[in-house]
Amino acid sequence: MAVDSALSSPLGPPACENDAKALQFIEEMTRNAESVQQRVLAEILTRNSQTEYLSRFKLNGAADRETFKSRVPVITYEDLQPEIQRIANGDRSPILSAHPISEFLTSSGTSAGERKLMPTIKEELDRRQLLYSLLMPVMNLYVPGLDKGKGLYFLFVKSETRTPGGLLARPVLTSYYKSDHFKTRPYDPYNVYTSPNEAILCPDSFQSMYTQMICGLLERHQVLRLGAVFASGLLRAIRFLQLNWRQLAQDIEIGSLNPDITDPSLRECFAKILKPNPELAEFVRHECLKDNWEGIVTRIWPNTKYLDVIVTGAMAQYIPTLDYYSGGLPLACTMYASSECYFGLNLNPMCKPSEVSYTIMPNMAYFEFLPHEPDSTGVTLTHDSPPKLVDLVDVEVGKEYELVITTYAGLCRYRVGDILRVTGFHNSAPQFHFVRRKNVLLSIDSDKTDEAELQTAVENASRLLREFDTSVVEYTSYADTETIPGHYVVYWELLAKDSANSPNNEVLQQCCLAMEESLNSVYRQGRVADNSIGPLEIRVVKNGTFEELMDYAISRGASINQYKVPRCVSFSPIMELLDSRVVSAHFSPALPHWTPDRRR
Repeated sequence: MAVDSALSSPLGPPACENDAKALQFIEEMTRNAESVQQRVLAEILTRNSQTEYLSRFKLNGAADRETFKSRVPVITYEDLQPEIQRIANGDRSPILSAHPISEFLTSSGTSAGERKLMPTIKEELDRRQLLYSLLMPVMNLYVPGLDKGKGLYFLFVKSETRTPGGLLARPVLTSYYKSDHFKTRPYDPYNVYTSPNEAILCPDSFQSMYTQMICGLLERHQVLRLGAVFASGLLRAIRFLQLNWRQLAQDIEIGSLNPDITDPSLRECFAKILKPNPELAEFVRHECLKDNWEGIVTRIWPNTKYLDVIVTGAMAQYIPTLDYYSGGLPLACTMYASSECYFGLNLNPMCKPSEVSYTIMPNMAYFEFLPHEPDSTGVTLTHDSPPKLVDLVDVEVGKEYELVITTYAGLCRYRVGDILRVTGFHNSAPQFHFVRRKNVLLSIDSDKTDEAELQTAVENASRLLREFDTSVVEYTSYADTETIPGHYVVYWELLAKDSANSPNNEVLQQCCLAMEESLNSVYRQGRVADNSIGPLEIRVVKNGTFEELMDYAISRGASINQYKVPRCVSFSPIMELLDSRVVSAHFSPALPHWTPDRRR
């Protein structure tokens, strides 16, 4: 399609007229970031001026930045929890937002072991859809011809529940996939999925994955890109293929789904899609029978141009495995979002994972930034001495900040917990590298376990050792992503007063399970419902191992007076030292308790 030259973009030549408009919108927003931010804040404050929350701070109708910053405190989830609980319990008065709260989005972050509940309003779906609509126009600048094929994306809905007051509580992507924005999306030749909606929306994760994989195999020559939300999700799909290719090939050969796929809408849908294809079945068997699965992605889907997955933050640990299975295909990180808010997009999506930077779109929310010293444990905030927060356009390249947001749905000066480093600007909008989630120690998938939670889990598990007069002297941990799915590994050094009465394998297995029972609901859902996390492992090391660890750290320049045992390790020489001292390894023997219902 010929594109009007008047609609061309500084970002590059658009692929079509719709792309030109999207790129023009990005330019307009980023060029006018300061005025857009002022408008967004004024809209939020004007709309929500009569809410119970904002009324406390006596803004008296003021919608300017100075009054807002001087009177409204910076908060965390725990500060807001009483108001959120009232809404969850059925209070429909305008507590946080003048617009009715339509549902809660459950965050992967937790508070007191439960997913955080993020209030949202219906119009936020429009805002999220707007950001989604900008992704392909940017990608088309870098990868031509995506309208000539399809995307094999492994997308899933997660379990949802209702609060005591009747509001739905579910993950943000489940909310989006179940919305009309997704289900009745207009046809876009640049964004066609191999998976039908019936497969994506099936609540049974096995049946959903199975049918999405079959569709990907049926259309293997049409697939131009593979994706999942997180890198770990795409690796789970590859592992699923390893475990289930025989049955998949059988169904393809006879042109009918096996009896394990019971969902009526799936069976009806696939009765129209699936026809006998012995040739494809034989190809799948031929490739999957091979011992070497290196490059399996491009062997089965030979026209794949890139993998669309998040590989920033904790997901970076999966890059080597993705490279192995894909033969080194480019890894595209396209957007930056959370349950609280969708933030921005990557204007150079084909860059190296280590160079990924997200451009904040100033129309999404009002953004502030709390300066963060990379080596500090964090900034302590009190409402008596407001911190010096920096506005979106005033951040400095090279510095790190914690993200603080004010949203249309009623979050005001809310600390998201993401640490970002400024890498540059696109026009007047800053670009950020995602450094990490604040205080997160271990993460395999969407789980986030911090140091306090790990400490509690170790303490709870170590109670099982008391009858053997044994205690945990020291411990550390790491997220093992060599296995699929990945799993937590915890190294224990034990002190047994009576070696003849030391705990056996069965006891230590129960310690693994006790630790899992102590971890948050996101971890336990990953273990029980999503199969995204493997059984926790305890590796018992020889006595004196942690002294050796300290000696090693001191030999590398650490101060003996200030040395503390790291509660999580990832440095190869330290891992090698620990693994060389392991005397036994033990895995959780069962699944921890988890239900979709929140604790009352």
